[in-house]
Amino acid sequence: MAIDTTIRDGVLSIAFARPEKRNAITTAMYAAMGAALRGAATDDAVRAVVVAGSPGVFTAGNDLGDFLANTSGGLALPIAHFMDALVDLDKPVIAAVTGPAVGIGVTLLLHCDLAYLAEGATLAMPFVALGLVPEFGSSYLLPQRLGHARAAQCLLLGEPMDAAAALAVGLVNAVVPPAAVVERAMQAAARLAALPTGAVQASKRLLREPQREAIRRAIRTETEAFGARLRSPEARAALRAFFERRGT
Repeated sequence: MAIDTTIRDGVLSIAFARPEKRNAITTAMYAAMGAALRGAATDDAVRAVVVAGSPGVFTAGNDLGDFLANTSGGLALPIAHFMDALVDLDKPVIAAVTGPAVGIGVTLLLHCDLAYLAEGATLAMPFVALGLVPEFGSSYLLPQRLGHARAAQCLLLGEPMDAAAALAVGLVNAVVPPAAVVERAMQAAARLAALPTGAVQASKRLLREPQREAIRRAIRTETEAFGARLRSPEARAALRAFFERRGT
């Protein structure tokens, strides 16, 4: 399945486990993550969630082979279900970004409550270069975080952001040595798990609820545009060119 999940001391850990493909996320992996998040929402034993990569890499984003094989030309249901589960989860979510993050590997950070980034890691959203558009609410949330100009630099030009810049603009809470990223995230999760559960979840709802409907609308609009772009000859050509450059 290439997703490892464990529950320990009130913390659900969801880890990408496909390092040979730089943790590129397949439809099956989305299904597993969505199921884990939906289970966490109703499991009283889970009080916080940590999403992590493997040593040296967080995720290369969506598995583009899945996209090329997607004859429907839209986002598969498991992807949508994962997005819904993360947006709707009232329990705190912490990201341990163990290395480079691409595409949805960056945009999912916008839906986490805390994020810790490895020194030397970069964040990149090369949607336009692949003939696609931003997803997962990023066209709404990123300008809020960065302002329009910086968001355009990331989403239109696809320019990567280094760890220091990500910290400076508030996309992550701290930049730490690579070997300490998961530990730092787990420490934060343990602190949250030890706090009064009802108060933590009510506080997260207060932080998130004013934007939730706007985020859902943005995701719906982006998903429609993404599907249209994915069906376009331009995107299909860009994706095939990507594989040709990689020699696969």
